[in-house]
Amino acid sequence: MTHQVLVVDDDPTVSDVVRRYLEQDGCRVRLAADGLSALAAVDAGCPDLVVLDLMLGGVDGLEVCRRLRHGHPGLPVVMLTALGEENDRVLGLEVGADDYVTKPFSPRELVLRVRSVLRRTAPGTPPSARLLHDGDLVADTGRRVAGIAGRPLALTVREFDLLEFLLRNPARVFTRAELLDRVWGWQFGDESTVTVHVRRLREKIEVDPSAPRRLLTVWGVGYRYEPAARA
Repeated sequence: MTHQVLVVDDDPTVSDVVRRYLEQDGCRVRLAADGLSALAAVDAGCPDLVVLDLMLGGVDGLEVCRRLRHGHPGLPVVMLTALGEENDRVLGLEVGADDYVTKPFSPRELVLRVRSVLRRTAPGTPPSARLLHDGDLVADTGRRVAGIAGRPLALTVREFDLLEFLLRNPARVFTRAELLDRVWGWQFGDESTVTVHVRRLREKIEVDPSAPRRLLTVWGVGYRYEPAARA
């Protein structure tokens, strides 16, 4: 299956390099040089994934990501951030980016990250393995949609991945490093990625995110998913 990727960067050299590597990997690529053009391009024909530079003139990458999350909550976003700017990476994850790559980056690494996110959204899960239940929380792993008390949840790709993993592994404690490996497929990386996604997921599945009853912190260790029947 050929995937369509929108690359948003105001540096034509970066855009061209990313385009060439993604096309060599079999993707169809569209380019946008600013935030407004990117939003218009998505509205005109929603791609399978957006590669989004954080530092855009005018409407910056954070605002573009916020608007995409509002209008296209399931659209995967891989954000490009400056090397060493941890606050920028965290902000990108907070507004809903599914993954990030720091500049200067290896184009091959970016292709691998894009491929990983796209693979997560690919159909093909056997029907018998599709539905995961926990009380009023239901996740359909085939359609990659979830709801609670009959209300649909607007989850990003990585938020759904995290929820699915926890539903499949209830009452077990996982460190941030283990979740980074098991959910993201990263052998190493910024563990704040996990922290941010846990916080965002709590905001969507907990009645009171400040006093969670399902997605619990095990202080000094990591996190545990407590099934509703036990909570």
